[in-house]
Amino acid sequence: MKMKLPKLNLHIHSTYSDGKNSISQIVSSALDKGLDYICITDHFTNSWKADIIPNLNSLDKIEMYLEEIGQFQKYLLDEERQMALFKGIEIDLNSTEKFILNSISPAKFDIIIFEYLESIEGISFIKKIINYWRKNSKNSKVFPLIGLAHFEPSFFVINGMNILIDFLTQNQIFFEFNSSYPQFYSQKYHSFFDQLKKRNVLVSIGCDSHHISRLKDIEEVYDRIKFYELESNLIDLVQILDKKRI
Repeated sequence: MKMKLPKLNLHIHSTYSDGKNSISQIVSSALDKGLDYICITDHFTNSWKADIIPNLNSLDKIEMYLEEIGQFQKYLLDEERQMALFKGIEIDLNSTEKFILNSISPAKFDIIIFEYLESIEGISFIKKIINYWRKNSKNSKVFPLIGLAHFEPSFFVINGMNILIDFLTQNQIFFEFNSSYPQFYSQKYHSFFDQLKKRNVLVSIGCDSHHISRLKDIEEVYDRIKFYELESNLIDLVQILDKKRI
């Protein structure tokens, strides 16, 4: 029996960082394109990247961003539209620990993705951040989905695969199939994707969209998910999203 898979794009940038379109334009276009789940995930960083791209670099800007997404969540609910919109953020792992902890209140987000995981030390850094958030969370049930943005398996395939997979499963962290980086789900990483299937690691879909013209650039990604037999892993993620949707 063929599994019906909803249309997701959980990695989208708006004019709050380096995207070309407003949140209003993104929501309108996503509705027109028939997407089922979208997430705005603008950049957050105080690394070298902060000097190159606009990003969510202040508490005031983050609050404005979250409030605007919230307004469109309410609009979708009031208009009884089926598409779900989520509040997200993309955290640069080259940012300082203090900057992340002082700026990000995890309960305010539905999805948090980390970019540039490239080492065992990076895993330790994320674990430290997550443990701090959980320890200081007033409501353990209100916690965002955590994922890896455009993650390259090659950093762990030869050394550290077991550590990586344990980290993903123990913290319910998803792997993102990103259509802007098809080389990261190449067949040469088949052993990695076999482990995702075996250990029931969540998988997600994102385009790293910076323009509304690319919002639905996901068809090839679905083919790859089916090739690796990870449809159930994606459905598991969708079930979590359904519990978070407004």
